[in-house]
Amino acid sequence: MTDLYQRSIDIILSNQAPTGAYVACPNFPTYHYCWFRDGAFSAYAMDRVGEYTSAARFHGWAAAAINARGHVVERATARAYNREPLGKADILHTRYTVDGGDDTGKEEWPNFQLDGFGTWLWALREHQQLSGADLPDDWRSAARLAADYVAALWPRPCYDCWEEFSDRVHPHTLAAVYGGLRAHAELDHADHTASLQAIQRFLFEAAVQEGHFVKFIGSGDVDSSLLGLAVPYGVVALDDPRMRATIEQLERELQRGGGLHRYATDTYYGGGEWVLLTAWLGWYYVQMGEHRKAEAALRWVEAQADPEGQFPEQVPVSLNDPAYLKPWQERWGEIASPLLWSHAKYIILRSAWQERPQIP
Repeated sequence: MTDLYQRSIDIILSNQAPTGAYVACPNFPTYHYCWFRDGAFSAYAMDRVGEYTSAARFHGWAAAAINARGHVVERATARAYNREPLGKADILHTRYTVDGGDDTGKEEWPNFQLDGFGTWLWALREHQQLSGADLPDDWRSAARLAADYVAALWPRPCYDCWEEFSDRVHPHTLAAVYGGLRAHAELDHADHTASLQAIQRFLFEAAVQEGHFVKFIGSGDVDSSLLGLAVPYGVVALDDPRMRATIEQLERELQRGGGLHRYATDTYYGGGEWVLLTAWLGWYYVQMGEHRKAEAALRWVEAQADPEGQFPEQVPVSLNDPAYLKPWQERWGEIASPLLWSHAKYIILRSAWQERPQIP
């Protein structure tokens, strides 16, 4: 029987480029890039298992990519504070080649996304705490640039973490920015109090309907990315009644089988059940002490591995709209596997499960 925990570690390590970047998926051409979001979670997973050198190499790559674009950050923040529109040259991309270059894919990518940079700042703080290492000066310079960037731009609509709905403001994105700015405040003794308070106040006032958080401002729907508000970004407490109501809504609407869907009208590859989201939900359950639910999520995730111990992005089970599965297969090929983000979230869940307090 495959040791899925060690196999997941090996898959992440073997798909780290010499530059330190993590390839999102080696067998899916569209994902032959490194995303700040995916990479940050992979680095955090490596820190959790003691692979500090791997995590450090990623953070070095990320810092270099940001520092090389300091002029972009300066221009973007100036435009933001002057309430001017941003052009394509005024944003940091969400994904880069493993060499740190701008992507050269055939399709223009939805690059204006903020959550990845907040997630990177959060993961950088976790790396420092878990590894005990001092952060190099160039990493700190990059962190200041990333913090300036998200602090200036967070009120603006941007693509969500699924690279959709660019005209909306997304609670998950704001939560990632909040988590990143709070982490940077600890790393650099920076004062982000005004931004942190403004983000939290905005979320509590504008992102709650019928007692639960919503997919984007103006929507009444839920999205599984809302898990991030509590774990790991901490903009809302785990047991906050609004968070508990959100979890109950996710379970009711998006967990029709054992796995978790992204959102009810998702049609990407038919809109199946996502491995990384189910692991994320399990991570929340562990933190809440809901061990029966956490174990069920863990076992479901493990059951999705192929004979080689590889986790896909999603599985075509209880599809939202089966008619969309074949068109996506014809466009981009079979569902991405192995997806490093899926393996990272599995490692995080497994390690959290193993570290849970034992009930006498």
